[in-house]
Amino acid sequence: MACKITEALDAAGVAVADSGAVLEAAAGQDRPELQKAIEEIVESGFLGMSLRVRDERGEWAGSAGVAELGGTAKPPVNGHARIGSNTKTITATLALQLVAEGKIELDTPAAVYLPEFGLNERITVRMLLQHTSGLFNFTGDDGGDGTMVPGIPVPYGTTAKEWVDNRFRTYRPEELVRLALSKPARFAPGTGWSYSNTNYVLARLLIEKVTGRSLAEELQERILGPLGLSGTVVPDASPEIPEPHAHFYHCYEEDGERKTIDITRHNPSWVSTGGDMISTSQDLATFISALMGGRLLPAPLLAEMCAPRPTGIPNMDYGLGVFVQKTDCGGTVITHNGGLAGSAGMMCSTPGGGKTLTAVLNWVDDVDLSVASAFQSAQRRLVNEVFCGEQADPAQPAD
Repeated sequence: MACKITEALDAAGVAVADSGAVLEAAAGQDRPELQKAIEEIVESGFLGMSLRVRDERGEWAGSAGVAELGGTAKPPVNGHARIGSNTKTITATLALQLVAEGKIELDTPAAVYLPEFGLNERITVRMLLQHTSGLFNFTGDDGGDGTMVPGIPVPYGTTAKEWVDNRFRTYRPEELVRLALSKPARFAPGTGWSYSNTNYVLARLLIEKVTGRSLAEELQERILGPLGLSGTVVPDASPEIPEPHAHFYHCYEEDGERKTIDITRHNPSWVSTGGDMISTSQDLATFISALMGGRLLPAPLLAEMCAPRPTGIPNMDYGLGVFVQKTDCGGTVITHNGGLAGSAGMMCSTPGGGKTLTAVLNWVDDVDLSVASAFQSAQRRLVNEVFCGEQADPAQPAD
């Protein structure tokens, strides 16, 4: 049975100013349509949300809802959150930097770099980043007949209670890959598209193999440090999340009784590079603007990253670590989002990086993923609100 969010939603209100941002003190007056949008999104099934928009009008940031159940304080405007699959975009960017340096070849079999796993030799590095490898998703996958083939315990479906009971367990990336490889492939390499966290755990291992250093060390040196992303963390197996942050929850049934627990602290190694990173709306905005503005990758590789491949999802194709979304007004937005056990991040940009939308959300997760539809609706609403107005995309990224 899904767990409903009720009493915590009536505190949604005006934006909270963040002293570190340029225009936030006047946020409620400057962009009332954005404040109204996030208040209504919160009311659709979330506890809280903070939003940041950078465009030709400057920067706006605000929040709505509550930071924790039973409280009245709004989520911090630039609070930390578990950003889920936005991790994939950051990881893909690092992999493509290594391609630019000749340390990785996109169309070389991944098995050349990672021979220890016995990967199908037709699976290339490009297929990992593009989700066209066909590899089973270790967090659970479609069985092809409408059923779900379980993988490791996750916070939804039939394994939710097991995940809750073991949420501080450490998984190593090799363990996740070997579990995935013990399951049948979805399709022959390169013949379809299927979103799989396994691809990005292999990308992590590949990066670590060719550099001889951890993913966290490489990211710090190449992306986080140069861009000043001090709020972004690669947690590996640590359950901690830096302050300030909202709280994240899980609701489940045990012996016929419905229980809600705080899962803000948990060991994210169960998803690894499929979605373990922590960040803020400010860091996400700086990152996606720098990426799309050409500051992290050479132009040819950035073009390859954003080259769309059909996914079967309406108006949503996939490149190398990014979705290529068509807006309702016919524009193009480069985007990713990700949810992880009651927490989520959204990250969207025009192709030139001059207009960005980033957000983090917190909610009460449940075994039925009841918030999934509301999350998808929220992203589409915000994308159309921000990117279907004035279409200017300044040549210089905002940072």
